[in-house]
Amino acid sequence: MVQVTPGVLQDVDPRDWKRHRYGLSQERWNRLKGRSFWITGAGTGFGRSIAIALASAGAQVFLTGRRREKLIESVEEMRSLGVSSELCRILPLDITNYDQIVEGCRYVQGQCSFLCGLVNNAAVSQRTEFRWPLQEGSLDFWDRIFSLNVTAHWQVTKSILPHMVKGGEIKVLFITSEAGWAFTPGFGQYNITKAALNSLGACMAEECATRYPNLDVQMNVLVPGEARTEMNQGSDKSPYSVVSMALILLSHPKGGPNGRFFHRDGRHLRFAYAEPYGETLI
Repeated sequence: MVQVTPGVLQDVDPRDWKRHRYGLSQERWNRLKGRSFWITGAGTGFGRSIAIALASAGAQVFLTGRRREKLIESVEEMRSLGVSSELCRILPLDITNYDQIVEGCRYVQGQCSFLCGLVNNAAVSQRTEFRWPLQEGSLDFWDRIFSLNVTAHWQVTKSILPHMVKGGEIKVLFITSEAGWAFTPGFGQYNITKAALNSLGACMAEECATRYPNLDVQMNVLVPGEARTEMNQGSDKSPYSVVSMALILLSHPKGGPNGRFFHRDGRHLRFAYAEPYGETLI
């Protein structure tokens, strides 16, 4: 039986965040205040929405993306919603470049005594120039899509992990896609990267829980569903639809889920040998 998280809000107006707090209780909302989070792909879409929501709760937020101008737009949108950007730090990086990841980690370490959470959100979409991409696509594109959609998230997570360990808790969200469960023709490379990202999230969760048995390890995978983003201009759903579930996971007290899979609508999902999480989240 699939568990469903009650109280998840999807159709929220971010301008009204003070009232709905994206579905969080005041206690859970307060758990985010003053904590430090790093969001990749924070210049657009889901990453921007999660970054703004965390800042709404009073968190320190590091916003990373390749394009500085998009990160600035995220901060401007934040301010337009009545959210203070005082604790936000723009950190433009190409996370497919390991040297830039190292520099980014050094910057984060200098700005906070430990990092409370990481949201691995950056991604590139499937090229559609080929009808049969797994038969006709190039090795160059295969390497490029894997570099950002999978390898970069591994590199960022393992590089900043020691700074999270300092705080006694490891909270990481891997933003995946329903494509990770799909075999849609024409989207082969993208489907494969998302399935690999699912496995990466669960494997890292198990490894970290085993290596750090005395720490609170909560590494989980979240399906954001379809919404209006740069990858999907045709959707009428707001990218803020993922925020409620993301904040529920990032604000969870000690002993929460680890290596589990969730959908933005509140469903607890199954992937490979990972059964749906059987406990209540809020």
